[in-house]
Amino acid sequence: MTLFKSPQGKFITIEGTEGVGKSTNIAFIKQWLANKQISIIETREPGGTPLAEQIRELLLSKREEDVDSKTELLLMFAARCQHVSQKIKPALSAGQWVLSDRFTDASYAYQGAGRALGLDKLKQLDAWALQGFKPDLTIMLDLPIDVGLARAAERSEKDRFESEQIEFFEKVRAGYLQIAEQEPERMKVIDATGSIEQVQQQIAQVLEVFYASYAKELTQEACW
Repeated sequence: MTLFKSPQGKFITIEGTEGVGKSTNIAFIKQWLANKQISIIETREPGGTPLAEQIRELLLSKREEDVDSKTELLLMFAARCQHVSQKIKPALSAGQWVLSDRFTDASYAYQGAGRALGLDKLKQLDAWALQGFKPDLTIMLDLPIDVGLARAAERSEKDRFESEQIEFFEKVRAGYLQIAEQEPERMKVIDATGSIEQVQQQIAQVLEVFYASYAKELTQEACW
């Protein structure tokens, strides 16, 4: 007798600089997937587990003491390791999909490019900590920095990252776009300058293609 094994879940991440509309569009993606009868867990980085959320507080809180860029990066990966081992991988193994507000691409963009730590050491840390674990799909919401910061200014008090200068965010945006150029199959860039409806139409098109590929995988597995 052959037992049917529940298919591995899919891991989707949302990336972008400040004020691009991640929260609004995460809700849209979650509902889109729910309409496909997909069980999904929503999470975020840094954070996602009790310990990782404590590290998040350390990272985002303003403080008189300067935070060394390498300290910042290592704390990010400490939270990420806990997040992956305790929440993301168990959910995927159970057949659930995971939708995360940021993941490793954020470290490449914010610390690698924004903090100018470079890619070589970051890649070594990534390889050691996550051993090649990556999202199945990353949606990067792209917006001119001045527009995004103007939107973000309408929100509550700025955290430590949101208080950075525009030059920092220009580097971060360039870092994201470089990743998208290097990994176009995984990271899809969405023009976030339009209306919510226009942005979500682009996202829906990306999700349709991704879901069709997933459905094809299920069909092929069922044939074996």
